[in-house]
Amino acid sequence: MIEPDGPVPPYLQLADILAERIASEDWQPNRPIPSEFQLVQEFGVARGTARRAVAVLRERGLVFTVPQRGTYVAKPESGPAEGN
Repeated sequence: MIEPDGPVPPYLQLADILAERIASEDWQPNRPIPSEFQLVQEFGVARGTARRAVAVLRERGLVFTVPQRGTYVAKPESGPAEGN
């Protein structure tokens, strides 16, 4: 639940919620995440809040956006021990 008057800005609260969905594998790599409109509907936030939350996820490398297509879950970074 987003706390509008909490110490953490709503867009960061939402970004953390969405990041948890990615970490728990509710959302799979290379699959789209919900649209801004869907996030607004589900969480009751302003569209700008949803947009900023997705931007935070992009900055964290958790999602990527394809113009005219949507935003998708990024593949997890592989660690140095993997693939050896």
